Amino acid sequence: MSFLNQTYQNLTPYTPGEQVDEAAYIKLNTNESPYPPAPNVQKAVAEAAQKLNRYSDIAVEAVAKPLAKYLGVKQEQLFLGNGSDEVLSYIFQGFTEKGIAFPDVTYGFYQVYSGLYQVESTVVPLKEDFSLDLAEYDAFKGTVIFANPNAPTGIYLPQEEICAFLERHPDRLVVVDEAYIDFGGKSMVSLINQYKNLFVIGTFSKSRQLAGARLGFGIGNTDLIADLNRLRFSLNPYNVNSLTQAAGGAVLQEQVYVDQKVQETIKVREWSKQELTKLGFEQTDSQGNFLFAKHPKLSGESLFLALREKKILVRWFNQPRTKDYLRITVGTKEQMEQLIAVLTTILNEVKA
Repeated sequence: MSFLNQTYQNLTPYTPGEQVDEAAYIKLNTNESPYPPAPNVQKAVAEAAQKLNRYSDIAVEAVAKPLAKYLGVKQEQLFLGNGSDEVLSYIFQGFTEKGIAFPDVTYGFYQVYSGLYQVESTVVPLKEDFSLDLAEYDAFKGTVIFANPNAPTGIYLPQEEICAFLERHPDRLVVVDEAYIDFGGKSMVSLINQYKNLFVIGTFSKSRQLAGARLGFGIGNTDLIADLNRLRFSLNPYNVNSLTQAAGGAVLQEQVYVDQKVQETIKVREWSKQELTKLGFEQTDSQGNFLFAKHPKLSGESLFLALREKKILVRWFNQPRTKDYLRITVGTKEQMEQLIAVLTTILNEVKA
């Protein structure tokens, strides 16, 4: 017997990447940073733990003030959430009355939230090469959302194409999910004052090494942010806990460290692309902290299982258009060297 509301009986939940003991596996499956946060960030969290008897600051001032300064926006244009997933959740809940459109190959939560909030969704196929053409969204009337760079493909849509769409449709909300923008491409945040219908989402999970802290943000016009806060205060005003606020505030004081790790990730990503090409892999020009690749001699499932047997975890999406691809998080240089060595062994066994 189920007590669940009939509306949600057939809801398909999001499937997160597998979490394992990292002492036993090389973990390249969830697009986390392979680097720990800076020592001062860890220290700030330890100090904040002494005050857990008090509720967290509902204004999230420790993060909002330095983040607004870093992004070049006003604090009233900034919304802080429990990971960017919570920010996305509020968008789907409150800003999709006329429906929402998104690509067929993209972040899986878009489809999940459409089901959860009973939103009429239009799924628009990407081009054969996985590129996004916003002209194909012109006939649609509701909200548009896409990740840029996209996940799992890593393909980046140039700023000018997004601006052209915003100008063609000033009465439609356009949500640009920039979880991976620090690894390639130009952010839309600098144009937030130019387009009232633009909303940009970011996260501290990827480039700022805080996946476990759960801290995300959104940038938009002040009216939009006020409406988001109306939803937040109707559900969970203390949505960003004290430890996360301490971590977020501290990491914003460690930009040199963050930038160094981002550049190291990009360097390793480009090296890994070259090595995969040498092994015969076909891949997209990923601008994220991950690769999206397939090999003509082995199915995606076969490679996924073979790597797992060798204690290397990657992500395999069993969908028609992506079933032969693997999404591989960019780890440290040493981890990626081990990946290439194992792939070489697997492919040599196929030849034999």
